[in-house]
Amino acid sequence: MLDRRVQLHLATWLGQWPAGAGLHVVASHRRAAPAWDGRLRPALAVDTGRSGVLSVAPDRVAAIRSLIRRTPDRFLAALPQAVGLPEWCVHDGPFRWSVSPAPLPDVGEWTPPTAPGLPPWLRLFDRPVLVVRDPAGGYLAGAGIKRHDAYGHELAVGTAPVARGHGLARRLVAQAARRVLDEGAVPTYLHERDNLASARVADAAGFPDRGWRAYGVYPR
Repeated sequence: MLDRRVQLHLATWLGQWPAGAGLHVVASHRRAAPAWDGRLRPALAVDTGRSGVLSVAPDRVAAIRSLIRRTPDRFLAALPQAVGLPEWCVHDGPFRWSVSPAPLPDVGEWTPPTAPGLPPWLRLFDRPVLVVRDPAGGYLAGAGIKRHDAYGHELAVGTAPVARGHGLARRLVAQAARRVLDEGAVPTYLHERDNLASARVADAAGFPDRGWRAYGVYPR
C-alpha cells in the first residue's frame, strides 16, 4: 500500500494524485512559481507505468495535451518548446522514495549552507546541509534537502572526485533520509536514468527502484 505521505506529496507537488490509467495533464499554479531554489519547474511528471500525472502551468495545458499521441521520445523532446522554454532541457529517470532507509552509520555534520569551502550547488539551500570534511577541513561530500512541500522532501548528494568510492554518498543519503522522516515527511530521490553511480547510491541507501519514473523540464 502506498504510504500516505507519498500520496499527499504527489497531490501537492503535481496538483493531482492518484490518477486513472494513462497520462493525465493537469494545471498547477506551482509550475508558474519559483521552486525550492528560486527557479521555475514548468513541467513535472510522475508515472507509475500504469498511470501518471504531468503538471504544467494552466496556460500550457492545451499545448501539452496536443503532444500526447507522439512517440515517447518525440513527446519528451517537444516539452521544453511546449512550455515556452525551448532552451531548457528534460530530465528523465526513476522516482524513488523510502520509509526505511538503510541502517548505515552517520557520517556527516549539519552545517549552514553559507559555511566556507562548500561547492556552489550546496549554497542553493536555505537550511542546513549535511557535509563530510577531511581532517584538514576540506570538503569531501555533501547532501541537501529540497523541501518541496510538507509531505515530500527530495534528497540531493554529491561527492568530490578525490573522495569517491568510499561509500560516503550512500551514508549521507541514509542519514538525511532519517532526518526527513523525523520531520514527518517522506524522503524522495531522483536521478537521471543513465546515472548508474547515483542508482547504486540509492539502492544502497534503501531507496529501491519501484519502476516509477519522474521527468520534467529544468533549467540547463
